Amino acid sequence: MESPDNAMNYEQFIQDQIAAIRQQVGGGRAINAVSGGVDSSVVTALAHRALGAQLKTIFVDNALMREGEPRRVADLFARLGIPVTVIDARAAFLDALRGLTDPEQKRQAITDTFYKQVFVAEVKRWDARFLFHGTILTDIEETVAGIKRQHNILTQLGINTEAAYGYQVIEPLKTLRKDGVRAVGRLLELPDEAVQRIPFPGPGLAARVVGEVTEARLATVRAATAVVEEELRGTDAFQYLAVLLEDRATGIRDGKREFGQIIVVRCVDSVDGRQATARELPWDVLQRLAQRVTSIPGVNRCLYDLTPKPPATVEYI
Repeated sequence: MESPDNAMNYEQFIQDQIAAIRQQVGGGRAINAVSGGVDSSVVTALAHRALGAQLKTIFVDNALMREGEPRRVADLFARLGIPVTVIDARAAFLDALRGLTDPEQKRQAITDTFYKQVFVAEVKRWDARFLFHGTILTDIEETVAGIKRQHNILTQLGINTEAAYGYQVIEPLKTLRKDGVRAVGRLLELPDEAVQRIPFPGPGLAARVVGEVTEARLATVRAATAVVEEELRGTDAFQYLAVLLEDRATGIRDGKREFGQIIVVRCVDSVDGRQATARELPWDVLQRLAQRVTSIPGVNRCLYDLTPKPPATVEYI
């Protein structure tokens, strides 16, 4: 378990992890994939502080990210002196997801494409023997308990990554929860736009599309995500998101019947993601969300989810 919440303990945590990373990697090379989320951003900063030029950081554009995310992430880390190479793997991930509707099959397809196809090529190109994961304690607990498999959980499921993929996995944050990760990020001098960013799932927007993931459905949920994040950014909520359901609903558009898509908005309060409660948003905010979301082509319903965690999870898939 993580240390008590105070700066001195987290300072020691950072020093201990830097020493452990340097001992494990030695004179070798390591590779790291940053997604722009809190966990991957913090592990990127920590690994770079430990290894410097021995670390290769990439951003895998898997077609499942928010609007403008590849450039935003690359620019953010460039300002910190950490170069990020953007890898265009959109076609590979969309091909792997085609026709899949089961949540676990979709997660497995993303995992396989990332580790067996995209990442293997980068590992070979960089001649890396080590891969950094932004795994945190909650990821491990939910996966091992069978609640929801996180794409970055491998060794905890008995997968020998060196035999399967050709590299060892390093997980410096695996004893921390989200609040602890944020504390480490602040001590590593990451900007608030990285440390305080709301959580974003490893499978990206695929975790927010119920049913088959297609370019068109991704475009819809991506547009809804932009609306929700813009409207709720001023709150101090732990997480807020938009989900595209598989169901449709009858509506009216320009005086004609429309069998349109349904977007669910979720906004929750939590400390570390283990438990969460729905935020009581002002009525005018909910009305504005509904108006803007239903202005997205093809969407004619906007719902607000009041379910706490448990029994729900924060994400839908």
